[in-house]
Amino acid sequence: MERGLLWLPLLVAFFWLAWQGSQEFKKLQTYQIWAEEFERAKYDIYAVLAQKGNDITWGKPTTKGPINLETFSLLDVQEIRFLVNGNSVDIENPPPKGRKIELEFLLNNTKSICVPFTEVPLAAKWGKFLQETLKNLQIET
Repeated sequence: MERGLLWLPLLVAFFWLAWQGSQEFKKLQTYQIWAEEFERAKYDIYAVLAQKGNDITWGKPTTKGPINLETFSLLDVQEIRFLVNGNSVDIENPPPKGRKIELEFLLNNTKSICVPFTEVPLAAKWGKFLQETLKNLQIET
């Protein structure tokens, strides 16, 4: 009886972890369906981000699909900043890690949009790509 009571918390933890894993898998499946319509997309636990032409769409992943979706045009973006722990950092020399990682899009109407990331290298890669795309758009216009 005592041994059974000692194993009970471990059993509960196992089922909780299994449930969490299935929830994350469902989020990933709905993201994959959502991302098919875009040219480029990323998924992580904080946000989904996708690009189609000059439009950027981002939102929060859920098991039912991304929610709080927001779309804006790169034509409306003045600057893209790479933020780690709330400080702007050089995208070419990012820190190895950080607690709060974001790409901040400063729009022409003085509004800014911050898209969270879980990994510095992933955010830096997206930031470089989008900054290059923005620079090419500004040259064309």
